[in-house]
Amino acid sequence: MPNTILSRLSRLGFGAAAIGNLFTAVDDATARAAVDEAWECGIRYFDTAPHYGLGLSERRLGEALRERPRAEFVLSTKVGRILEPVDGPATASDSEGFVVPATSVRRWDFSADGIARSIEDSLGRLGLDRIDIAYLHDPDNHLDQALGEAYPALEKLRGEGVVGAIGVGMNQTAIPTRFVTETDIDVVLLAGRYTLLDQSGARDLLPAAQERGVTVVLGGVFNSGLLANPRTAATYNYEPASAELVRRALDIEAVCEEHGVPLRAAALQFGFTHPTVASALVGIRDAEQARDCAAMAGVTVPETLWQALRERGLT
Repeated sequence: MPNTILSRLSRLGFGAAAIGNLFTAVDDATARAAVDEAWECGIRYFDTAPHYGLGLSERRLGEALRERPRAEFVLSTKVGRILEPVDGPATASDSEGFVVPATSVRRWDFSADGIARSIEDSLGRLGLDRIDIAYLHDPDNHLDQALGEAYPALEKLRGEGVVGAIGVGMNQTAIPTRFVTETDIDVVLLAGRYTLLDQSGARDLLPAAQERGVTVVLGGVFNSGLLANPRTAATYNYEPASAELVRRALDIEAVCEEHGVPLRAAALQFGFTHPTVASALVGIRDAEQARDCAAMAGVTVPETLWQALRERGLT
């Protein structure tokens, strides 16, 4: 039976890594304005994680959502990394891409106790009464513990109503496919593997999810930037894009232009061509980006565009 929480996901979701100071710092006012504008644009699904800015993203997102009607939005966060405070004052910056002081260290923990602690800690940072979706976050190197300990712990928390839905969030397809076929998860957050440039998710994960009735949320629909702007210092999956990939992105953009559709709109909406995809998360760091993403989500994309891309071997 489908999880009713997932039926409330907005088509466009707010990815909150950016307001955790991913790559570039934003101040509190800018982060708050991003969430407020997203709300005004109709976004009602918000995703965060302890990993994002060593808790900064959760704190900022919770503060921005705390006064909103709780039944009107869906909130997801992630488990698998525990934040441990460092002894004494922070003397360095975070080493994992977030422009924040290294006041904490991340510790992998997919044990049952670690899952319970992670949920408790996240609720404290968020200042909210509940978490709607809890994702196992990147258990690539911890599969046995994630399947054997973390998943049963999440299943128990779901049964107790502590969390509403459970899933796994990764940027690969093999392990999420195992969770889909071997467990009773509700949802998969798949990053960067069902996009205009990478449809590898269609080989295994999406068919399995469709068969099992598991919802899919997409992240990384721009493949970290190349599909947003294939010209200026383009990046693909957080690395400099190769010349071949840039050429392919420009070829896709040319087809989009023939159909009067911005590349960003096509990249954002491509995932919805598959029936299992319910929402696309986009990283938003300020109000202008929130407005732009909402505008791109609202562009009408004709079926003839998808057909042309297939006929030319571009998807």
